Amino acid sequence: MEAVPRMPMIWLDLKEAGEFAFNPAVKKSAVNVPRDFEGCSTLRKYFGQLHYLQSRIPMGAEQEAAVPIAWTEIFSGKTVTHEDIKYEQACVLYNLGALHSMLGAMDKRVSEECAAGAFTYLRDHFPHSYSVDMSHQILNLNINLMLGQAQECLLEKSMLDNRKSFLVARISAQVVDYYKEACRALENSETASLLGKIQKDWKKLVQMKIYYFAAVAHLHMGKQAEEQQKFGERVIYFQSALDKLNEAIKLAKGQPETVQEALRFTMDVIGGKYNSAKKDNDFIYHEAVPALDTLQSVKGAPLVKALPVNPTDPAVTGPDIFAKLVPMAAHEASSLYSEEKAKLLRDVMAKIEAKNEVLDQFMDSMQLDPETVDNLDMYSHIPPILMEKCAALSVRPDTVKNLVQSMQVLSGVFTDVEASLKEIRDLLEEDEAQERKLQELLGKVPGPQGSPPPPSPGLAEVSKECSKYMEVHEKASFTNTELHKAMNLHISNLRLLSGPLEQVRAALPSPSLTEDDKQVLQNLKRILAKVQEMRDQRTSLEQQLREMIQKDDITTSLVTTDRSEMKKLFEEQLKKYDQIKVYLEQNLAAQETVLKALTDANVKYAAVRKVLAEVEHKWNTTVQTLVASYEAYEDLMKKSQEGKDFYTDLEGKAAKLLEKARAACQAAEANRQQILEK
Repeated sequence: MEAVPRMPMIWLDLKEAGEFAFNPAVKKSAVNVPRDFEGCSTLRKYFGQLHYLQSRIPMGAEQEAAVPIAWTEIFSGKTVTHEDIKYEQACVLYNLGALHSMLGAMDKRVSEECAAGAFTYLRDHFPHSYSVDMSHQILNLNINLMLGQAQECLLEKSMLDNRKSFLVARISAQVVDYYKEACRALENSETASLLGKIQKDWKKLVQMKIYYFAAVAHLHMGKQAEEQQKFGERVIYFQSALDKLNEAIKLAKGQPETVQEALRFTMDVIGGKYNSAKKDNDFIYHEAVPALDTLQSVKGAPLVKALPVNPTDPAVTGPDIFAKLVPMAAHEASSLYSEEKAKLLRDVMAKIEAKNEVLDQFMDSMQLDPETVDNLDMYSHIPPILMEKCAALSVRPDTVKNLVQSMQVLSGVFTDVEASLKEIRDLLEEDEAQERKLQELLGKVPGPQGSPPPPSPGLAEVSKECSKYMEVHEKASFTNTELHKAMNLHISNLRLLSGPLEQVRAALPSPSLTEDDKQVLQNLKRILAKVQEMRDQRTSLEQQLREMIQKDDITTSLVTTDRSEMKKLFEEQLKKYDQIKVYLEQNLAAQETVLKALTDANVKYAAVRKVLAEVEHKWNTTVQTLVASYEAYEDLMKKSQEGKDFYTDLEGKAAKLLEKARAACQAAEANRQQILEK
């Protein structure tokens, strides 16, 4: 796999700057940067100096020195203006992340972690209301895309370095995890509406990569099983890798040639591995092949991280050109308070993420979709594909009649051939019997082992041709029987589709639930709604906390506070977060109770679920069978016509042979009469 062609990366456009009453030369050099690492360095320096500036001069929202700042919003192309220097910082930071993503996609592949770091800092330290391209959802999407691509780069290097198979599998599994998070964001209706057309392109590529890197993970799990001489496990892992790669190939339609080349290369590797492993196990090792779900799942190894952004690092930003404008003590104290807020947010988010992980794993194991948990609506109408077939047959009323007539004609010709060949056999047997009697009268001894006397040359030729026709007839007879079986099966279905729609609907299976069953369903749906309510409340509280932290600026208080009182001031200021922390703790604590209730409801739902699954399977099978009957009509008519043509030809040949047999038998009988007279 170390020579596999590289997959393309997703990169982001840079925002365009508009009005900002700042030194034009500085502004121009800071926003129109070259698309290289020197451009990244310029953006970092400008971002850092803006940070120094905003900590000294009141240029924030609704402050005395605030001026209009305009940038183009990427998705709509509209100009968005805010009188807040933090908006300038946010846009510059966004461009830093976008430029790193661009460099990462341009085959440098060392820049994705920097991009993730820029977007993470932007998400955690700036308001999300400036413009939709910097909303919380979009930034989370960008972060997961960049981390996924960074992990993908690490995977490439690990394969080139021939690292251990299990480690490569875990690295690849983590690529899948990051891309799954990105895919969830892309599937969010709000995110999709913001991204527009690009959402479909990104989603197709990300979905394809999820299956592709899942295949790579299971390929290397299979290689590890091979190293451990677990040959049954090796087969199932390679089989799973092949299945996932086939899914990736289906999703890769329309992707560039580089993707197709990578998929073809990987298919050669995995296909070869699977075929070899299966052959070896079938003929040499004979190990039982376990079910994939009985094996331990591959846990991702996150070996990349969002590289932190430090706006006050002099090695990055250069010397503070505004150092003399504001006391550094106030600035340092503000930074310390920001770190206290960041620590508070990290602690809360660690608890939220831990609970969310448990919740996600629990819900994944339950496989309960609130939208389709009872799927009863599908049974109240005929599916569109079946309606389409019914409509097509309604304008072709002779469909069944034509098929029946075709069957009857074919049966008639078949019967005629059967009768002709039987009469020929009877003539030949009668002639043989008469010849045997003659020989006995003449006192001649029968041939070796009691065999009958040889027939006349004319009858021998007839017998030979009859045998040939019988062989052809017997072979065709099996095909003819199968064709009639298929016709009989499809005719009943075609009659149903040609009839009233109520009969079609009645022919489709539907579940019969008791009142208790319905109560179980309602209870389950109610608890699933509670789960969603808990999720939504948690997300809302998290968003409120982030907004509170972003708006919490105590710089004015810090300027007038003695250094010895700073710690006390911090403690007092942080108390404003106590109430929302209590709400979050209550939400997190409620999760255990809700999931226990869901577990109990799911146990009661198991029997109903089985019934619904069985009925749905029967329903789908019935629909597929009816559709197949419609689609088989033209093929049956064609095969019926071919059968008629075949048997018409064979009938003509059999009729001629019958005449020939009669003549030959008459000649043989006349010859016997002459012998008797002599």
